[in-house]
Amino acid sequence: MTNMVCVLTCVAVLMGGVLAWVNHLTSGPIEAQKQLALESGIKAVMQANQLSVASTDTIRNTDAKGKEQVFIVYNNEKGAAVQSSTMGFGGELKVLVGFDQEGNILGYTLLEHQETPGLGAKADQWFQQGQKGNIIGKNPAEPLTVSKDGGQVDAITASTITSRAFLLAVNNAYNAYKGKATDTQTGASKQHKEE
Repeated sequence: MTNMVCVLTCVAVLMGGVLAWVNHLTSGPIEAQKQLALESGIKAVMQANQLSVASTDTIRNTDAKGKEQVFIVYNNEKGAAVQSSTMGFGGELKVLVGFDQEGNILGYTLLEHQETPGLGAKADQWFQQGQKGNIIGKNPAEPLTVSKDGGQVDAITASTITSRAFLLAVNNAYNAYKGKATDTQTGASKQHKEE
């Protein structure tokens, strides 16, 4: 019995060391890849091949439930790209949205999501220019909501929760860009009820 415990302990320690070493080796390249994806994302959402970030701001707001939300605003000569996140159907939905000086949406990209493949994962294209849920060119001064809730944006078929979460992230990004307090009820969880 003692022999088995010693062997299992040695194997566990050895494997833990190997995993820590591999993690150390890969953490740098993973971080570099995330940075490259962010830079490409900023250029894509701002619709510019040549773009320099003038400043980066971190904005913290507390939502209606008392949870702190953090937004990163990448200011540039065309406006700003704002990183926002909400909880979607499958987990955290992280979005990067580009706004011009007036607050109109120039573009967006999903940085991270855990939505269902073939359903909620369609958010990366569904709300783009020329698609059914097109939000490009819209100004979220009047919060964007899905048509099922009385809004003006078509939800992803069979993925209303993801659509609401996505639009909430966009609305919150706009509010962070314009310096307004965020409202977690707008667009994602408030349901339109007819009386």
